[in-house]
Amino acid sequence: MNATRADSVHAQAERIPRWLVRSIAAMLVLVLGGVAVVRLAGFSPVVVPPAALAERALAFADTEDGAVRVSDAATGERLAELRGEQGFLRGVLRGLARERRAQQVGASTPYTLSLHTDGRLLISDPQTGQRIDLASFGPDNAAVFARWLPAGALQALKNLPQEARSSNP
Repeated sequence: MNATRADSVHAQAERIPRWLVRSIAAMLVLVLGGVAVVRLAGFSPVVVPPAALAERALAFADTEDGAVRVSDAATGERLAELRGEQGFLRGVLRGLARERRAQQVGASTPYTLSLHTDGRLLISDPQTGQRIDLASFGPDNAAVFARWLPAGALQALKNLPQEARSSNP
């Protein structure tokens, strides 16, 4: 009989107070309700970048010797033929290509390199909607792609008034 009483006391000591359980449940209901209201009201968490200052459609192709050929998709002009590791460039292209394979879309559509008024440099895939902010990987990695912007694009960004560079549309 003593052992049963000791087990009962031990079991009561491990119980979570009801007020705490009710408080946690109420908080969960409030959070889920708030999220539902915001989503049903039409709020979208997608951030739309500011206007593009310059854009260029780029086509990338692997050559027989393992290089990456970069071409202006509109004119067919060869911009570069890159040999060697090219780690950042190849990593970005692999990520974009993987998304195309996952969505089962063709590889023929060129990617769009765009410089925006807030200074963001994006490479985007019109087929999948995927966008990569290249500046988030640092200025050296962004420069790998920035060299293929149309002539004068970076100078045009520098000449923009400060208020025009705002990230708020």
